[in-house]
Amino acid sequence: MSIAADTSIPQETVELSTATTVAETPPRDGSERMHFEVGPIDVQPGQNNIAYEGGIPQPTVDGWITRMQPDLRYADGTVPSVDVIHLHHGVWLNTTKADSTAGVPERFLAAGEEKTINIFPAPYAYEYSTTDSWTLNYMLHNLTDELKPVWITYDIEFIPADSPAAVGIVGARPIWMDVQNGSVYPVFDVIKGSGAGGLYTYPTDADAPYGDGPAKNAWTVDRDGVLFATAGHLHPGGLYTDLLATRAGTTATLFRSEAQYFEPAGAVSWDVAMTATLPDWAVAIKAGDVLSTTATYDSARASWYESMGIMVVWMADTPPAESGVVTLDPFTNDVARPGMLTHGHLAENDNHGGEPAGDQYLDLTVLPSEPVVDEIKIEDYGYEKGDMSYATALPTVPPGGTVTFNNLDAPYLNGQWHTITSCKAPCNQSTGIAYPLADGDIPFDSGELGLGGPPTANRVTWDIPTDLPECTYTYFCWIHPVMRGAFRIDDEITAAADG
Repeated sequence: MSIAADTSIPQETVELSTATTVAETPPRDGSERMHFEVGPIDVQPGQNNIAYEGGIPQPTVDGWITRMQPDLRYADGTVPSVDVIHLHHGVWLNTTKADSTAGVPERFLAAGEEKTINIFPAPYAYEYSTTDSWTLNYMLHNLTDELKPVWITYDIEFIPADSPAAVGIVGARPIWMDVQNGSVYPVFDVIKGSGAGGLYTYPTDADAPYGDGPAKNAWTVDRDGVLFATAGHLHPGGLYTDLLATRAGTTATLFRSEAQYFEPAGAVSWDVAMTATLPDWAVAIKAGDVLSTTATYDSARASWYESMGIMVVWMADTPPAESGVVTLDPFTNDVARPGMLTHGHLAENDNHGGEPAGDQYLDLTVLPSEPVVDEIKIEDYGYEKGDMSYATALPTVPPGGTVTFNNLDAPYLNGQWHTITSCKAPCNQSTGIAYPLADGDIPFDSGELGLGGPPTANRVTWDIPTDLPECTYTYFCWIHPVMRGAFRIDDEITAAADG
């Protein structure tokens, strides 16, 4: 773990608009840039687990944070390609403060592979004390069978407490809004064809998403104040998150954070940036108002497993009149204006996939059938029978039959967890961030076969559904999408097996 020397930042002037990205936003006058790193983190072959790192680097003087930008790097400073090492999420927690919306330490910074940048417009900032203690909750995917050392980095712009620039700063707190707030692993599945009109909104379109418990996507405002910044977090396939407020039975939309995909194939990969509120967005809310958030995905093209919908909203007490901030009541004003993108296309998203793969993968749909006489072992990043790299026949069962898959690839702790996830046949193009997709005409997914707690399914075996119609089914592991395979349902296999 390390920290770079503080550096004063020259003040620039940039006219901010929806055509500007957050990355182009000028620093606050008097701020200093600090660079922090956690690492090296040895991401094991195939690893996909949730981990914690306490006592991470943080500023050494009291002051105010005005900007936070996370990233990932190798030892040589380059950023890993998303199809090699994937930052599923990083959440920075202040363990000395209580979170406003869940019974956990205060979550004040979040990042996924879309790498959203968080900024605080004047006069607001996040107050920091040297008595604060920071912890990092992170989840890294290693899509390869090789160990990969990486560093999680975070750049902070900071105004020391004794700086003249600190005069008049209004303290802010994070309001963590999440469609599965408080869950150990706050995810949900979007199944192809679900919802309506090719769109699926969670939790609106979900069947009893919270059971008999309270709505996890809602929070009752505890005191009057102003909301001044937010942006959404989605996974591939996500289109937008909405922040809503309800007062006396009336609901108003406060902001829609939209996903802009630079991905040539459309809304299917991490080549995306979210929109964030403009610096003059300031929404007045009252104690007793109910904030809620929803997440909308494209369900026409594919299924999206272990999806997320998060909006970290920043809130402060009503600023003094001399600050010049104009706050608007969302129930008498339209505050849901378009935002600005956090950044443009990132080079680590350049390998899109979906091109001819040469001899790497076979067209398994033309292979002959062979009866299944035992389980299919998943081992050494292969599916044993019906693997797309070397199969000569397809494991086949009659209608109503099943096939059992068994993951033998180090299923414990931060092991090598695999899935069997349907993709559209022949599913044999090159691997990239946009290919393959869970776009099989008949969706199925095993979950992550492993015994490491969330995000695994806490089992190592999976049986194919017994109601599949006759067809050849291709599949892939969405944790390690270079893994591909197929099986077949065919009523003629009974006679072949008996003979």
